[in-house]
Amino acid sequence: MILFIENYNNLHEVLRDLYDNMMPLCQDMARIAKVIAGVGALLYIGARVWQSLARAEPIDIYPLLRPFALGLCIIFFPIVLDGINGILSPVVLGANSILKSQELDMTEFRIQRDELERQVMLRNPETAYLVSDELFDKEIDNLGWSPSDMMTIAGMYIKWGVYEIKRSVREGFVAVLEAIFYAIGLIIDTLRTFFLVVLSILGPLVFAIACYDGLQATLMQWFARYITIYLWLPVSDLFSAILARIQVLMVQKDMAALSDPSYVPDGSSDVYIVFMLIGIIGYFAVPTVASWIVQSGGVGSYGSSVNKTANYAGGYLGGAMGASSGNVMGELKK
Repeated sequence: MILFIENYNNLHEVLRDLYDNMMPLCQDMARIAKVIAGVGALLYIGARVWQSLARAEPIDIYPLLRPFALGLCIIFFPIVLDGINGILSPVVLGANSILKSQELDMTEFRIQRDELERQVMLRNPETAYLVSDELFDKEIDNLGWSPSDMMTIAGMYIKWGVYEIKRSVREGFVAVLEAIFYAIGLIIDTLRTFFLVVLSILGPLVFAIACYDGLQATLMQWFARYITIYLWLPVSDLFSAILARIQVLMVQKDMAALSDPSYVPDGSSDVYIVFMLIGIIGYFAVPTVASWIVQSGGVGSYGSSVNKTANYAGGYLGGAMGASSGNVMGELKK
């Protein structure tokens, strides 16, 4: 499990390196944007100067500085982009540090819980041989070759085999859910990186278009979309941290129950499986939550389409997962 998490984190590092490697392409788009912005600046300034002259009014210089400010942003667009990322990156780092601390606690507590459960089963003569090969071989050696002993040996092998099959099926199903859980988080980060790369490369063009009358809102929409998509990762990390904390509390509760000498563990992972399903479905709400933080006019249809797709996929996946988990858990309880 720890190795899988490390590989998962390495893939996130690859996506970050991909974003950094694609940023020089902004310079190529900036050359085209300079020409578009220059034409837009001439039209913008010319129209306002002509209006002031036609009305015999004094020329207001301050509004005419807008095209020059946008032109400077286009020329130094990498610096502008680094400034935006520099402001938002502490949010990503903070959310990621919270997630790592919770994952570390969860891993430690799960190891302690598993060892405590093993010790409890070892104290019970009826279940000790199920978790210890040495005790199982010792029980077999103590039995003789009489028909009753042979029946006892056969029953022990059957009980041990059923226990191993149930444990293998349960662990395999949990492993599949964990892989899907982390894979969805990686999908969100991949889509986030793709959207950010596209918005970054086309950013100079957006600044250039904003020089034209009637298209000034394009710039605010670009900022809103960039910040919203950038926040997908910290929102996803916070959601994972919440789930990890819930699992820690569940494990602590199990450890407290195992401390009771009269408690008999059943090795069930039903509650853990339920929370993994909740986490898988909950990931589809990350774009919606991120859109609540930053909003701008003109992005409603985009957010609506994303939310509808996420809800449809989440409902379909949740139904399929619920049905399959119900069947598997039913088999495990038999």
